[in-house]
Amino acid sequence: MIEIKSLSFGYPHKPLLFKDLNLQLAQGHIYGLLGKNGAGKSTLLKNMTGLAFPVKGSCLYNAINVANRPVSVLQDIYFIAEELFMPHLTPVQFVANTAGFYPQFSQSDFYHYLKALDVDIDSVMDKQSYGQQKKAMIAFGLATNTGLLIMDEPTNGLDIPSKIQFRKLIASVLTEDRCIVISTHQVRDLDSLIDTLLVLHDREIAVNQSLDEIASRLTFGVYPDVKDLPVIYEEEAMRGKNAILRNTTGKFSKVDLELLFNAIISGNKQVLEILKTN
Repeated sequence: MIEIKSLSFGYPHKPLLFKDLNLQLAQGHIYGLLGKNGAGKSTLLKNMTGLAFPVKGSCLYNAINVANRPVSVLQDIYFIAEELFMPHLTPVQFVANTAGFYPQFSQSDFYHYLKALDVDIDSVMDKQSYGQQKKAMIAFGLATNTGLLIMDEPTNGLDIPSKIQFRKLIASVLTEDRCIVISTHQVRDLDSLIDTLLVLHDREIAVNQSLDEIASRLTFGVYPDVKDLPVIYEEEAMRGKNAILRNTTGKFSKVDLELLFNAIISGNKQVLEILKTN
């Protein structure tokens, strides 16, 4: 579905954010994109949607270069940016003005999602709170039923009940024909939601693996004492140590996304070597 080939990108008079970056994303998956602040997560998403243009390389959507912004691509991609610029319209008016650009848009789905997220359909969108604005745009994005849905920091501004409902809705709309990419720095918001982890680090995709594959190679746990364990990475915890070990038993543990991300950005080469082993 998405194929990024040898992508290099940088803003004028600044070092390259990416150099010869390669990435493939497939239908039927929910990807979680993690990276440090300034790593270029938002810029990568904009390259995927034709809102930023690479210095070298290309981003293809179903074999079509998104930089050319053809209608056939734009009508099948929806991007929810971190920064929102809301119109002086109610959600009902917004649908009347915008839904026509998306052939698979479902008005009934839109109202269902608004209700599930507790958004007032009669409120003017640019007068709503930031959290309400985010939820309104999430509802619209889900209702477009585009093949590719990309969300940049979608849970910013959401309270805890809204985050729970968000996770439920995202899980419910994934089909074998749809690809969802969620970029966030709130790692815990991706727990029990994504099936594949992407980590952008040092101008490249350091990790692009399913959580099942990660769990088959690494074990995550809290241990009162790790001095006799072959620990790869550890952090202090209330009950001892949060630790990552090589999985030598064949048993699967839940992937601790935050711990794994911290290990990667700390420069722990052993974790990456294990994950990249064929």
